[in-house]
Amino acid sequence: MGKWKAAVMLTSLVFTLAACGSTDETKDAGSAEAETAPKTVEITDAHGTIDVPVNPEKVVALDNRTFETLSDWGIDLVAAPIGLIPADLPYKNDKDIVDVGMHNEPNLEAIAGVDPDVVIVGQRFADYYEDIKKLVPEAAVINLDIELPEDAGTPGEILVEGFETTTRSLGQIFEKESEADELIASFEASIDSVKTAYNGEDKVMSVIVSGGDIGFSAPNTGRVFGPMYDIFDWTPALEVAKTTGDHQGDEVSVEAIAESDPDWLLVLDRDAAISSMEDAVPAADVIDNAPALQKTKAVTDEKIVYAPNDTYINESIQTYSELFNDIAAALSK
Repeated sequence: MGKWKAAVMLTSLVFTLAACGSTDETKDAGSAEAETAPKTVEITDAHGTIDVPVNPEKVVALDNRTFETLSDWGIDLVAAPIGLIPADLPYKNDKDIVDVGMHNEPNLEAIAGVDPDVVIVGQRFADYYEDIKKLVPEAAVINLDIELPEDAGTPGEILVEGFETTTRSLGQIFEKESEADELIASFEASIDSVKTAYNGEDKVMSVIVSGGDIGFSAPNTGRVFGPMYDIFDWTPALEVAKTTGDHQGDEVSVEAIAESDPDWLLVLDRDAAISSMEDAVPAADVIDNAPALQKTKAVTDEKIVYAPNDTYINESIQTYSELFNDIAAALSK
């Protein structure tokens, strides 16, 4: 073999080996990049679909329907509206959590200051969604608000589906799918227990006690009791032409409530969740001291169910499950 042929073959062999090495290195580099790239999951929120990082490091939570779930799952928060967090959740006294203020006067700049990976918007903060997106364009801002329009028609169905969708989404984001499934199963079981216990005939009245006053909580409107009439097909003790979702109840007199003579009275104590006044009157005392109510079947037969004290600010799937189980237990007596 001539020297020039040997040189050509040697050069070709070197190029081939180099090419093989380059390919392997490229594959290794690609694999390493794939392994280090942040994992995301596609979530559907109130505005469409969005890619959200899985197990994000910096989480801002503004939706008070999600606080208890995130706390139970051990999720750390970098910012939240401390005033909306129930007193018995660890977040309440966590000095590492930046307070973004209340929804009526929020400090949205505080959200930008923590450079979040994910911001969970909902309920009282839902109206600030666009503002927050502009402040933290690099973050995944998800709106998990469960909107219940006054003319929803099927508010109970919307609420149930909303809770289950939200819980599943959080489970995917934080890799807590099995925990999410357990919450949903407990929630559905609590719904079934009320449906089984209700006789289909008893008249139900729901009220909100705030500032010592008793307000009518109308069927199918509002955030807490309203949707339950749809979920459980309750017979309302009283229906009025014009209702609202006002958080203090509608302006219907206590006498009118009493005249409807409900078989069951469901009570939400608003002040128990938000009042810092030591002299705030418990809802049970307000009901006991309302002369007009004392001759109603609900009071005389002691058929009164009080929502958990923190319900007004803790409208989590856990809270509803607890309340439904309490209602089912009372109906079954």
